[in-house]
Amino acid sequence: MGKKKTRAPLPQLPVGSELIDSHCHLDMKAYNSDLTPIIDRSRQAGVKRTITIGIDLKSSARAIELAAEFPGIFAAVGVHPHHAAEISPASLTELKKLARKPGVVAYGEIGMDTVKNYAPLDIQQMAMTEQVKLARELGLPMIIHDREAHEQVYQILHDLGPFPAGGVIHCFSGDSNLAASFIDLGFYISIPGVVTFNKATELQDAVRDIPLNRMLVETDGPFLAPMPWRGKRNEPAYVTYTAEKIAELKNISLAEVADQTTANCENLFKLPPQ
Repeated sequence: MGKKKTRAPLPQLPVGSELIDSHCHLDMKAYNSDLTPIIDRSRQAGVKRTITIGIDLKSSARAIELAAEFPGIFAAVGVHPHHAAEISPASLTELKKLARKPGVVAYGEIGMDTVKNYAPLDIQQMAMTEQVKLARELGLPMIIHDREAHEQVYQILHDLGPFPAGGVIHCFSGDSNLAASFIDLGFYISIPGVVTFNKATELQDAVRDIPLNRMLVETDGPFLAPMPWRGKRNEPAYVTYTAEKIAELKNISLAEVADQTTANCENLFKLPPQ
């Protein structure tokens, strides 16, 4: 019989430091069988808080349920661009109700995606525009999905701003100049596990340039697991690999990355103290 595969050791956070996984989809079926152990592992790894993200009405409602069930879990509600065709006056009314529930700290994820094209671009643009307006009305920070739609997403945010509650460009995939443009609009930049991939040189260069005080870290779990788990299911504990890589790229300590990105996340989402 073959040997049972052992779990790769996680980077060890310094005593007194913690990380926040600013973007995960804990409601997805990939976590159905072992969600409690996953959350326990993240806490043991020093990832004591996670924001679970809605992508449609059903998952937004489930995110709120998870925030009520597990300490340290917070929710975001919104309709992802893949589901943009679901946006209507009735769904916006329902989203407004959900956004006012306890545990909700952000509106999203919303935005545009020209890779999958599950919804026509004009429908995506409408859905993003209406939800940006709603997020501003609600006074919630936005979580923005931008996949190969940099110009369109930037233009909508530029035209509809400013946004006193701010927001974050999640799973950032652009270059340093794009990051600077979004930062100028008042947004944070969230770095995914992709930064650990050997060929992710553009993102690595951007991380070197993005000010640490404008940076968050995320898993986007169950997707985009970092090295050494690439291709496997991602989970909140693995955000430690992303933070470790950022520290390496910026030639600073892991403690500095953890402390500053945690402070950034607390500030953006107005998270209650531990």
